[in-house]
Amino acid sequence: MKRIALAALTVLALGISLMTTAFAQSKGTVYYLVPTLLDEFQTGSVSALEMFLKQTGYEMKTLNADNKTDAQQSQMNDVIALKPSAIILAAVDFNALKPSIEAARAAGIPVVEFDRQITSTQSDFTSVAGTIEIGYVAAEQAEKLLKAKNGDVKGKVLQVLGDPGDPYTLDIQKGFEEKMKAFPGVKIISVPAMQWEASNAGTIVSDQMLANPDIDLIFSHAAHLSVAAVASLEAAGKKPGDVMLMSSNGAPVGLDLIRKGWLNVEVEQPLYAQAAAVAIFMDKIAKKEEIKPGEYDVLGLKGVVTKEAWGPNIKIPGAAITKENVDDPAFWGNQKAPTAQVKSVE
Repeated sequence: MKRIALAALTVLALGISLMTTAFAQSKGTVYYLVPTLLDEFQTGSVSALEMFLKQTGYEMKTLNADNKTDAQQSQMNDVIALKPSAIILAAVDFNALKPSIEAARAAGIPVVEFDRQITSTQSDFTSVAGTIEIGYVAAEQAEKLLKAKNGDVKGKVLQVLGDPGDPYTLDIQKGFEEKMKAFPGVKIISVPAMQWEASNAGTIVSDQMLANPDIDLIFSHAAHLSVAAVASLEAAGKKPGDVMLMSSNGAPVGLDLIRKGWLNVEVEQPLYAQAAAVAIFMDKIAKKEEIKPGEYDVLGLKGVVTKEAWGPNIKIPGAAITKENVDDPAFWGNQKAPTAQVKSVE
């Protein structure tokens, strides 16, 4: 009996020791306020952030705002009361969330902007794709496509934006249109798909193809919008190749459309690297230590940290995906998570 009791005590002690070790390894809880889970980039961002933060010692909890600004404002208030190690915010509306960011920081809680840059107030860190640069890459691809079709860089482009409350789409539009100004023979029609709803994009494409049947190229600012565009084109009797298409986030559905011959180019938004950047800097963010400007290797990509008026900001480059490289496992749309472990920046 004594041996059984001693064994039980040993197991209990071992269990307590393991629990203590497990708790000791956790550096705290980080809340991620995701704007929506309607598209694969947003669902992918949840799993990527959770995976990389766990590697650097943090637990993560996610709250979904369902694309509702008031819901996200309420979530911010609730999370501030919980005093987490940090808040990661992908804002539904970058103007409306400014007071909530300021309230969190006033309460001593660091705020990280993920994917959706907010420049109107200070944050502790911002991790974004080079969105204006994504616009540049898209413009370069559009030049090639239009020249191949029309013999010169000329024609009509329908640009289907996301929600105008999201700086991601506004920056892509800025970069795309800035580069396309060099080609006066190109007419760009820009229409926003409110709340990033695919159905809105489908309606835009249907209406514009009736009003402008000579559209050469449709450029949607997310792959799930291109899915709706394809559905509208099919309903109008179009076949792959009749109208050229591009998207700009690299989601699995976009890669599938490339393989099916509908989509010519998908400009990737480097989801894994954006999420990894948050994780490798989280120690410094949580401890409110200085994040030095410079170049940092993030999953093999060159991330550039700059010190901006709104705080330290890292940009990660994107890349053009075509039928020639669509199966490259480095693209997040192929859903093969990186095997490399990330480490905190010292």
